[in-house]
Amino acid sequence: MSWIEVVFWFIAIITLLSVIAMIRAKEITHSVVYIATAFLGIAAMFVLLNAEFLAIVQILVYVGAIVVLILFAIMLTKRELPGGRKE
Repeated sequence: MSWIEVVFWFIAIITLLSVIAMIRAKEITHSVVYIATAFLGIAAMFVLLNAEFLAIVQILVYVGAIVVLILFAIMLTKRELPGGRKE
């Protein structure tokens, strides 16, 4: 097994664990952090495949834009607390 294969499997496991954690997260902000980690893991896999352009696009579009959009949507919406109060 070469070092590239070891790095690939390490990144693949981290990406898979972050996706599972994203699904199981109780707080939506934690879920956004886990999905950003998954997107970065996918970008790292693109780098290992010598597809640097796709890795940069992955980081700019998904990590840079989609995650920020999700975070703004979370911050700008009001959630209801137990008892019917709004935050």
